[in-house]
Order: sequence, then structure tokens, then C-alpha cells
Amino acid sequence: MARNTATRDRHRAYIARTKPPCAICGDEIDYELPYLDPKEFVVDHILPLAKGGSDELGNKQPAHRSCNRAKSDKTEDQMASERAVRTFVTDRVWT
Repeated sequence: MARNTATRDRHRAYIARTKPPCAICGDEIDYELPYLDPKEFVVDHILPLAKGGSDELGNKQPAHRSCNRAKSDKTEDQMASERAVRTFVTDRVWT
């Protein structure tokens, strides 16, 4: 299904209006960065379209390009379990 570019642009402008931080990493977004910069503003689908998410405003959030690419088509639950798997605890003391 083709997405409507006018709707996409309207949603993008609505989200950017208040300049919120990245919903994935929580860091500030520089809304003036050029296209393809890893830290530029992009719109992320909370529930990815590939997983049945809608292209409605309520399913969109601000993100850095690099965060959005790392998230790919994962859900929030998949991202959380991935972070949990990468947590390492050790008693080793490095000298």
C-alpha cells in the first residue's frame, strides 16, 4: 500500500513543532541537521508497518536516523529484551 506523502509531511511537521527528544534513546534531536546525518530528525513508527502498525499519527514518534535504523522493524518489547540480553555483570576487576 502506497503511503500518502502529504499526510507524511503533515505528521512530520506536527511532531517536529515542539522539538521533542528522540523517543528511542532519549537524547535531544538537532532539528536543523542535514538529510542523512545520523543524528537528524526522522519519524519512527512505534509499531512497525512490517508488524501491522498503522501509518497514523498516533503510531509515530520522533527519532534520530541512527536510532531508527538500529530499531529497524523491531517492536518495543523486542528492543527491551535485546537491551536485557546485552547487560553483562561480572565480578572481574580490571587492572
